[in-house]
Amino acid sequence: MTQTDASAPDGMAEDPFAALAEAFAGRRALLLEDDPALAEHVAERLLAAGFAGVDRFEAGEAALQAGRTGNYDILILDRLTAGMDGLEMLKQLRSNPGASSDAPALMLTALTGERQRVEGLLGGADDYLSKPIGDEELLARIAAQLRRVARRAKPVSTDLTNGPFRLSPGARTLKLRTADRERLIDLSPLEFAIVSELMTARGQPVTKTMLWDRCWVEWTFLPDNFVNIIDARISALRRRLKEQAPEIGEDLHPLIVSARSQSLVFRDLDAA
Repeated sequence: MTQTDASAPDGMAEDPFAALAEAFAGRRALLLEDDPALAEHVAERLLAAGFAGVDRFEAGEAALQAGRTGNYDILILDRLTAGMDGLEMLKQLRSNPGASSDAPALMLTALTGERQRVEGLLGGADDYLSKPIGDEELLARIAAQLRRVARRAKPVSTDLTNGPFRLSPGARTLKLRTADRERLIDLSPLEFAIVSELMTARGQPVTKTMLWDRCWVEWTFLPDNFVNIIDARISALRRRLKEQAPEIGEDLHPLIVSARSQSLVFRDLDAA
């Protein structure tokens, strides 16, 4: 796992990763990892990012007991541990009501084949991450899972607003509200999927790997040049949004900005 720099994203006053501290405040994580150095690094990174506590376990049996009795906001599980592994631990935790049986779970493992990934997701995992993973990717994916839990706890809202924009997932439309009317922003299906993912994050960073997984759904693998493919599409999307939404103001374009090395953010226009 590598450390990332703390530089602010292009054109934004605050680093969205630093802003995750508010989303992580008071949260507790269960970490099943039998590599002491990696477990220490992950725990330290989560605590530094704002987590209130990280309980570390080397064996699945102890992690299962903790998950049944302790309240955790996120489970981070390795599949290769002594005794009961992370996948079996998760299956047993999900199968019986317990304090953390519904907590979102991320598999963090060296078992990276497609079959193992499918097994993990079908076994109850909400995300499946391959070792090694950068801090940026891990924090962004944890934040995404916490957002999903928060959305499930709120009444269903069909539309999402961000400043003068209104995103309608059901109708798959993005509209811009002006002084006298509301007009449609012309986007391709892929462009709408990208904007939807970024706006739903509400100013929190979305990594390019996450964006690929959720928007380039016709691909069954991650190509070596996926970052170049995303960068080209984002560049074109920035131009399209600027052309169709000049009322936003030159100082707020581009609406999609970079966050650290491999993440993107749609500006929070409500806070602008």
